[in-house]
Amino acid sequence: MENLIIELSKYLMLLLFACYTLICFTALNRRRSEKHLRRILRKQTKLIFLIHLNAFAVIFAVQKTLNVLLAYVMQAALLCCIIIIYKYIYKRASGLIVNNMCMLLAIGFMILYRLNPDKAVRQYQIAAAAAVITLIIPFFIHRLHFLNRLTWIYALFGIALLLIVAVLGATSYGAKLSFKVAGIAIQPSEFVKILFVFYAASMLYQSTEFVQVVKATIVAAVHVLILVVSKDLGAALIFFITYLVMLYVATRKPFYLISGLACGSTASVVAYKLFRHVRVRVVAWKDPLSVIDNEGYQVCQSLFAIGTGGWFGMGLYRGMPNKIPIVEEDFVFAAVAEELGGFFAVCLIMVCVSCYLMFLNIAMQIHDQFYKLTALGLGTVYGFQVFLTIGGVTKFIPSTGVTLPLVSYGGSSLLSTFILFAIIQGLYILREDKNNSIDEEVADEEKSGRNRRKTKKKGRREVSGR
Repeated sequence: MENLIIELSKYLMLLLFACYTLICFTALNRRRSEKHLRRILRKQTKLIFLIHLNAFAVIFAVQKTLNVLLAYVMQAALLCCIIIIYKYIYKRASGLIVNNMCMLLAIGFMILYRLNPDKAVRQYQIAAAAAVITLIIPFFIHRLHFLNRLTWIYALFGIALLLIVAVLGATSYGAKLSFKVAGIAIQPSEFVKILFVFYAASMLYQSTEFVQVVKATIVAAVHVLILVVSKDLGAALIFFITYLVMLYVATRKPFYLISGLACGSTASVVAYKLFRHVRVRVVAWKDPLSVIDNEGYQVCQSLFAIGTGGWFGMGLYRGMPNKIPIVEEDFVFAAVAEELGGFFAVCLIMVCVSCYLMFLNIAMQIHDQFYKLTALGLGTVYGFQVFLTIGGVTKFIPSTGVTLPLVSYGGSSLLSTFILFAIIQGLYILREDKNNSIDEEVADEEKSGRNRRKTKKKGRREVSGR
């Protein structure tokens, strides 16, 4: 009976997730009426809870403990609260962004509970705290109009945090990533990347003259160099690419893009020569089977898992994802692909892509340059992090040790992603308010124009009557 439940569940879950993914791209069509959009987003919300219920039905069938039911109820309640709060407190918030955030969070809860229930419980606690903490962020984004004037506060605070890690941070997998406060490990680079986006947006908003670009680039280089010294090369790469994209969009000068790519390529060669763990990851990427007993073990196990799962997956508890080292963090995508299937994994990628497209859509439609660059930068941070994670897991690129946002286990990553999504929601609400005010002004002008025309016609009739 248990095998039958698992087998039926994986096909049902795939069907439901495929429907959810299709709605993601249907909802991006702005030509649809508001009423129709709300209707399809409600369908999407139902699919989130059905997928989550389906997975926990399998988990309960295997574990048969009340803890599973309690975990399901608490997780479902959290997802429900997030959706309701954004629906009724922030009436102009993007329903698609809220749904995608909850869907990715639900997938993270599902796969983490299957891999390690203790870590899944901690992930839930962090998510609940993050939801409460970030609830006020859209309000601040909408009300605070001096964010573009805090340029050097963003830079100095971010550099200070990175320096603390470089000097006092604990070494993990060859890199200094975090330090502990009251027994809680904090990875500052996850939060500094958001401050960095605000810094770059503020500098490029003030001016795009050459001198200003040089100043902005020097400070951006300081951020990246500190991360390189800490050997946190995944984060350094995210900072570098984000700044390069923001700089090119702000200036629209291909020279900066080409120069940046040339400098980045040179820096990659230097990093390969200087750092042993970079060489190890490159060797594991080029030919993992030749070093399967050492450097290539993690990548090989990841590829075995993805290949074993095939398109439809082995089903929850029918794979061996725990053979992959630190699978809950860097390689959670491989666990998803093995047990839920390649089609499910592709749908997961497409949901992340729809988030990225929504972020870019918001950036393109905001008129204020500072907010435009901020949305672009945050979208680039999110999209490139997803690319690095999935690219490393599938051996498309060398592994960089970054997490899959909202899905992987990790407190700092989870909280920073909640903050990122909350800022994006604030920018979306700001854009909607501006668009509505413009529409109201246009409507008022059209109304006053019609009134003037009526008055003129009435005056002509009176003259002709006399």
